[in-house]
Amino acid sequence: MKERWLSIRRKIWLALATAALACSAGCVHVSKKTNVPAAQIRPLLESNKADLISKYNQQAHAIQSINAGVTLTPKAGSQYSGVIEEYHEVNGFILAQRPANIRVIGQAPVVKKNIFDMVSDGETFRIYIPSKNKFITGPDKFEKPADKPIENLRPQHLLDAIFWKEIPEGRTVLFDESDDAPNREYVLTVLQRASEGAALEVESRIHFDRTALNVDEIETFHDGGRLDSIIHFQDWQPAGDAQYPHTITVGRPHDDYQLGIRVTKLAVNETIAPERFHLAQPPGTELVEVDKLDTKDQGAKP
Repeated sequence: MKERWLSIRRKIWLALATAALACSAGCVHVSKKTNVPAAQIRPLLESNKADLISKYNQQAHAIQSINAGVTLTPKAGSQYSGVIEEYHEVNGFILAQRPANIRVIGQAPVVKKNIFDMVSDGETFRIYIPSKNKFITGPDKFEKPADKPIENLRPQHLLDAIFWKEIPEGRTVLFDESDDAPNREYVLTVLQRASEGAALEVESRIHFDRTALNVDEIETFHDGGRLDSIIHFQDWQPAGDAQYPHTITVGRPHDDYQLGIRVTKLAVNETIAPERFHLAQPPGTELVEVDKLDTKDQGAKP
């Protein structure tokens, strides 16, 4: 019985040794193989710096105005601030006309009552919040973070998402590939000088999805390399003679909020009457001029 058991053990060891020798000679075992449906295969497209700059500028020129029905989903705070607040999705409208006019209206579901009404002309922003009976105004370039991140939301923050800045001829632009799984991208890094004679700094980084060569992300920077915004673009669809993304996410790291925008109805390049960008202070509302507030008055913000 003992000799029989030893014989079985020798056969097992012999089989294992044979398998090991076979694998060391080039045997590869495939544990699982999945065939991707042909319709889901998206081969990578090739491009170069000159063609991508041309494609980007063409899109920048193609959209001169938008009139869109949207749903807006704000989120304030982050893991860095220690507080993340999710807000209810609201319906709304965005009107925008080059060079810098924009109006954003948010409405409560069902009753369609305005929650906020915001405009900017590139110089001054105005915000009306009916529930607080406040009318807030200030310079577009005014920066003074509020205690609550969602109160940093400004209409001009959406302009970089709606109207792209053209890359001027002769501007220094770097070109590289990015392979950050699962995304493979081309990246244009646009450089600028804050003043004549100053060192070059990053103005923006433009990411192109290599499966369609559409822009899927734009990062914009302030003087000194400070990251102003991270804007994501998805669901590109035909819009007149151009294309337009129907899902946009605007992230403002220093303002500590994000705004998701889903386009539900869109008209581009139509003439928008100037008065539609006019927002007057309603009678009886409290005027809050943010550039005149002291630090102790931050609670007076929206």
